[in-house]
Amino acid sequence: MWYVIIGTDHPGSLDARKAARPAHIARLEALRDAGRLRLAGPFPAIDAEDPGPAGFSGSLIVAEFESIEGARAWADADPYLAAGVYARVEVKPFRQALP
Repeated sequence: MWYVIIGTDHPGSLDARKAARPAHIARLEALRDAGRLRLAGPFPAIDAEDPGPAGFSGSLIVAEFESIEGARAWADADPYLAAGVYARVEVKPFRQALP
């Protein structure tokens, strides 16, 4: 089943985000390579493609897991969480209706 993972950043966590990004991206690439990643990306903190020093307010991941427990376990092991980027992480089942 598909699950949505929403990570909400701590304010002022841009430096920690940049430092942990390579490990975070490597995990997403592994999901992609396994055919289990639908989409992923950050939420700019301002209305701009490149928010510069304003940074990001969080991230969205839509990926396939065996169960919600598996999705939560994967999310709990995210380098952004370990680095203190995320203040909280929410995991929800997702059913795509369109397109």
